[in-house]
Amino acid sequence: MGLCLLFGVVVVGNLRLLGWMRNAPLEGFHRLLPWGVWGFVVNSVTGMLFFIGQAFQYIENPAFHLKILCILLAGADVLYLTWHDEVWELGPGDAAPAMVKVLAASQIVLWVGVIYFGRMLPYLGNAF
Repeated sequence: MGLCLLFGVVVVGNLRLLGWMRNAPLEGFHRLLPWGVWGFVVNSVTGMLFFIGQAFQYIENPAFHLKILCILLAGADVLYLTWHDEVWELGPGDAAPAMVKVLAASQIVLWVGVIYFGRMLPYLGNAF
């Protein structure tokens, strides 16, 4: 459930920044952010519980390292997009600046990477 909340908010919000649903105001997407945060919290707590259970299996797995790297880079994207006013000043019908579009596309790709490397934990490396 947490992953559905998180990824759903990420995809919908970033697709708006990429130009889809351009006539929709960003205030509507801003109201979805708490749902995405709750999804991230749920995934973080359950992920930490998995890590605590078998820490050495995760520490030695290259897929885990790539998953954490994707999470950190996606978090940096989120911080940039939420702290800079250029995103929230967009009105209905306005196009986002090129830098914001690059960050929005990279955020979608990074969260797909988080999902992919999370699923590949048992298959990549010899940890499991």
